[in-house]
Amino acid sequence: MPEKISEDLFNNLVETIADSVSKQKSVSFFEEEKSNSVVSGFNRLFGRQRPVHHILGGGKSADVLLWRNKNISASFLASATLIWVLFEWLNYHFLTLLSFALVLGMVAQFVWSNASGLLNRSSSQVPRLVLPDELFVSIGRSVGAEVNRGLQYLQDVSCQGNLKQFLVIAVSLWVAAVIGSWCNFLTVLYIGFVAAHTLPVLYERYDEQIDGFVYKMLDQFQNHYKKLDSGFLSKIPKGKFKLKKHD
Repeated sequence: MPEKISEDLFNNLVETIADSVSKQKSVSFFEEEKSNSVVSGFNRLFGRQRPVHHILGGGKSADVLLWRNKNISASFLASATLIWVLFEWLNYHFLTLLSFALVLGMVAQFVWSNASGLLNRSSSQVPRLVLPDELFVSIGRSVGAEVNRGLQYLQDVSCQGNLKQFLVIAVSLWVAAVIGSWCNFLTVLYIGFVAAHTLPVLYERYDEQIDGFVYKMLDQFQNHYKKLDSGFLSKIPKGKFKLKKHD
């Protein structure tokens, strides 16, 4: 029974994509714009009511992700690409790059201090790099808060006894494990970084088309999930295990 339902789900999904593509080709530009505007008036992805810029925080980070300043956004993306190329393609190691950077910094300071003494007969003050303690404290607090929030969410799902939500989280973690077996952690971080700098700006520009397509796919998945729920999941007994108290 589950195999048949999954096969029907895949076939209907392919048919839905083909129908959407054919309809987009057959419908005129003005009719398509009208239909998309009607869909966007009622359906927004994830129930979105505010602009994407406000959802992302509305600060400088949102400006970077949405390419409000193209130079800054391009520099962030280029820096991440450079780091990924150095570690993945050129097979550099973090300790090697750190040692080279420290040596170059020491050589620059050494040349600066000695050259200024020879030219000006008095050594000038060499600038020094000092990282504030508050920077590390804020980073530690932010990382700790996000980790605790994620752990709390996973434990809430595990302890609430909601089988459907538990299965969704378990399948999502399994997909993440499969993706992690294909590439290392740095590549996964780079893919996430590139996605964060491309998907929000694309969605902001083509939100009506994306909303219509996603909601059509969600309707198909919801219909087949109801069939799977009525035929298989609903027969699984629900309830919480309670420990008996022994006197």
